Amino acid sequence: MKATEKVFDGLIVLEYQAGNKKSFPILVNRHHLRLCKYSYRYTMDIEASKDIVQDSWKVIMSKIYTLKEPNSFGSWATKIVIRKSLDYINSAKRNKVIIEDYYRDYKVNDDSGTKELDLKLLLSLIKELPENQRMVLRLFYLEEYSLKEIGAILDISVGTAKSRLFHARERLKIILKNKKQ
Repeated sequence: MKATEKVFDGLIVLEYQAGNKKSFPILVNRHHLRLCKYSYRYTMDIEASKDIVQDSWKVIMSKIYTLKEPNSFGSWATKIVIRKSLDYINSAKRNKVIIEDYYRDYKVNDDSGTKELDLKLLLSLIKELPENQRMVLRLFYLEEYSLKEIGAILDISVGTAKSRLFHARERLKIILKNKKQ
């Protein structure tokens, strides 16, 4: 997320915490679709994702008063959705393959043939990485979260997030080098 979007979210959160009940729907409108997509990546079930995000909004609404850094609302809400999605997976006793295959619905909408092939190759190589490294890559490069925010979302230290990102890059280099040989 961009800094201006975080600040805007922070202002809306502060308004809600101050008693302006009309500000909460603004947060829902800004983040609902993104949170549904996050949940879907874990569950691979559209209806379950909608239910999870709906339940998450209830939790967010009840706990928003405890949010100490209003500008971190997006990562905080994402963390809640991820936790609820993982709870859903565990309760449904699905195996880890569901999480490992969440990239399969990611489609490239680019007309340039070589760029599309390169991106498809990169996505297929990313699938060979461990799940924890893929998650950090996705949050850092596609969602543009900082290492600090990634640490908060995944409930890991900043150093661990940095290490996973480094090892993911290094492993991708090795895999790519081996594919070219």
